[in-house]
Amino acid sequence: MSHTPNDWMWAHACELLDQAERMQRQFFHLASPTPARAVWQPPVDVFEDEREVVVIVALPGVSPERIEVHTEGGTLVVRAQAALPFAGARRSVRRLEIPYGYFERRVPLPSDELEAGTRESADGFLILKLAKRAVKGSL
Repeated sequence: MSHTPNDWMWAHACELLDQAERMQRQFFHLASPTPARAVWQPPVDVFEDEREVVVIVALPGVSPERIEVHTEGGTLVVRAQAALPFAGARRSVRRLEIPYGYFERRVPLPSDELEAGTRESADGFLILKLAKRAVKGSL
């Protein structure tokens, strides 16, 4: 490797870009090719206690009214479109790390005995609370 300032700066810049790409892949996994239109999958956390299952989906910049949520055979499905905020503007894209476009996230639910609960949006997160049905014979 050359020790000229230009070569060093170029190598350092390439290293930083590689690191940024690895970090992006860690937080925003590309969707599998199975869903025909899905481009990306948002990160999800799932919490459970004796009363409910809480699913938190990171959706920065996605309008809560445009998010479709339903279940399919024990799987929670979250879909929407994340619009590019400056689409159509006369600007050049210098860096694009936040995922945009159609997404779909399928989350296997820990139990089939869940009922629709609450749906909230806060600080770029969709928070879904699914109540557990009372088990027969319990109080």
